Amino acid sequence: MNSRQRRGVILLILSVLCAFGAFAGVLSVISDVKSKVGPEVTAYRLKDQVAPYTTLSPDQFEKIKMPERWLSDNAVTDLAQIRGKIAVTTLKSGSLLQSDMVVDQPALQPGQQEVAIMIDSATGVAGKITPGSTVNVYATFEGAREGDPDQSKIIVTNAKVLDVGKLTALEPDEDDRTREATEAVPITFALSTIDAQRITYAESFAQRVRLALVAPGGDTTVPEQDRTYELAKDK
Repeated sequence: MNSRQRRGVILLILSVLCAFGAFAGVLSVISDVKSKVGPEVTAYRLKDQVAPYTTLSPDQFEKIKMPERWLSDNAVTDLAQIRGKIAVTTLKSGSLLQSDMVVDQPALQPGQQEVAIMIDSATGVAGKITPGSTVNVYATFEGAREGDPDQSKIIVTNAKVLDVGKLTALEPDEDDRTREATEAVPITFALSTIDAQRITYAESFAQRVRLALVAPGGDTTVPEQDRTYELAKDK
């Protein structure tokens, strides 16, 4: 082997050693990054803003992957955790879902029952009444006999809203074509037996049924003498 060949072999060996050194350096960097980042896990991010007390469903979230060490301890990694839950506050679009953002849906108390009625969208819903809200229910009635005054009554106080359905177009009754088609929302309440009877009676026979949102923590007691209103008696 002449000197030129020896130099070629030496350069080849040096090139191989450099290649191994570079490869080892890359592996070291990758290993270091993995040790700092850690394994990835599943998390869920909100697609759009969710209003408080809204019932949660899987289609409101998108699945993402991120390092486990970057997640908080209360991050939701399984959407089964939101089954039967509602948002406790406004959930912002793009936020990672965490367990302290949700609570159980309001449950029925002993002696209560679920009752759903249709509420005209123009008489008090307006998107502000949501599951978990507390409302007073007002109804207006015509006088029982000709000449009797019309009355407005508070028929149920502190009614707990369990669910708010989708806006639905209603056609006028066949025997009352003078009324225009309206839009209504099915509202489900948790009520005692007597309040369930009152609210279903009002839905059937009242001229209008209106919901009044009760402020959280406020005094919602309405004296009996203040539950019926007649214009002629207003002082």
